[in-house]
Amino acid sequence: MSVLQEICPNVRNMKNLEGAILARQACQIKEELRQGVRKPYREVIDVSFSDPHRTGVKPLTFVRQVLAACIYPQLMNSNKLPVDVRQRAQRLLRACYGGSIGSYSEAAGIPDIIHRISGFITKRDGGLPSYPENIHTTAGSQWSLMNVLKVLVNSRASPRTAVLTPGPCYSTAILSFMSVGAVVVPYYLSEKQGWKLQIEELHRALDSTKGVYNPVALYIINPGNPAGLVQSRKSIEDVIKFVSEKRLFLLADEVYQDYVYGGNKEFVSYKRVLAEMGPPLSDTVELASFHSASKGFLGECGLRAGYVELVNLDRAVMKHTNTLILKQACAPVLGQIALDLMMNPPQPGDPSYPLYSMETQYMQTTLAHNVKKALLVINSLPGFCCQPVEGGQFLFPRLFLPHKAVQKAKEAGIQPDTFYCIRLLEEAGVLASPGCEYNQKEGTHHIRFCIMTHMDIMEELLKRLTTFHTQFMQDFS
Repeated sequence: MSVLQEICPNVRNMKNLEGAILARQACQIKEELRQGVRKPYREVIDVSFSDPHRTGVKPLTFVRQVLAACIYPQLMNSNKLPVDVRQRAQRLLRACYGGSIGSYSEAAGIPDIIHRISGFITKRDGGLPSYPENIHTTAGSQWSLMNVLKVLVNSRASPRTAVLTPGPCYSTAILSFMSVGAVVVPYYLSEKQGWKLQIEELHRALDSTKGVYNPVALYIINPGNPAGLVQSRKSIEDVIKFVSEKRLFLLADEVYQDYVYGGNKEFVSYKRVLAEMGPPLSDTVELASFHSASKGFLGECGLRAGYVELVNLDRAVMKHTNTLILKQACAPVLGQIALDLMMNPPQPGDPSYPLYSMETQYMQTTLAHNVKKALLVINSLPGFCCQPVEGGQFLFPRLFLPHKAVQKAKEAGIQPDTFYCIRLLEEAGVLASPGCEYNQKEGTHHIRFCIMTHMDIMEELLKRLTTFHTQFMQDFS
């Protein structure tokens, strides 16, 4: 037995992502295009990630100006930057040790920024108090999730620790659970009902663990990734009652809270609903809420910063959680600054506000247009069906593949939706993700692609997809 096998069983148990096949193929195609190899397209449209800047969305000017001034403070000596940008950069640098972003911060984050995150949460939740000592910044929401999991999951326990996880669910969350030794127990969202979360399905999933695993937590993504569901207040209340009754820890992934565009839908945080339900629930249900600078209109994925707010944790557990975080390095300071800018954007009357407002409104308009157009096109294609999307950055349409295509995939030793995505990449130059990576219900096939991109790129993507899909269905019918 190798050293890795001996000391890292959790790593060995992690499944390989079929998307890695597509990523390698995309790199090869891009290199061929650079070398002048002729293909039916001039460039690859990569919509496989929730990375707006990768798909061509420009960074917010105010955010990049403040970041630039913090990196190179000499910029603040000129009048080329708006006065509110310079004032914000000066304030942020004063909060850094040595007045430099190159210094470490406290492990939990820069205190001034933690307090402003607390203020943002309080304002978001209608005045409900948020306490800075319950907030920790990390290098992204997945790091925050991992820190909480390390406290919840005993990888050597028997029976093994389990986490109830939505299906579909994005792949990095699934890998995070597996990497700490947790068993992923899926509860399936109802696709026919617009990916609705059904309490009966939570009970079914929990019952399936009896005598086999020890369930400790329920993981929720709201708004959903990849399905795009925005939970109603009633749905959130039902979930809170369920975790209270079953004594489960509630993990609320709320990183897409700024992306809600479905009819009369609005985002309401789990913390707010929990508090408004009153005692004893509001005093006893243990909750961790996650947010990130990668999502929302900031889209600063490469800066790696997120936060977690912990609610109702037992003091002894909180002590161990703090110890775990204090043993780690701080989140990237530039990422923490991005978090601060996300929580505290320019306000009416500020010099930067008109441009900031114009840029964010353009993003909202673009997203609404892309959702409407993509749903119209996809649902017009035979063998495709996509439920209405209420929030988030993705479409997750279902594929009804011909038997010949499913058989061909089986012969190649890959999943049917991976087979479809490989052909889509090779023949149309569109890089999407196969549904098999997202904990989808057995026997179903999907693809996932990001819709936060320029309108003209989305138009080209849908044009390519339509041409490819029509030919694909003819070839395998």
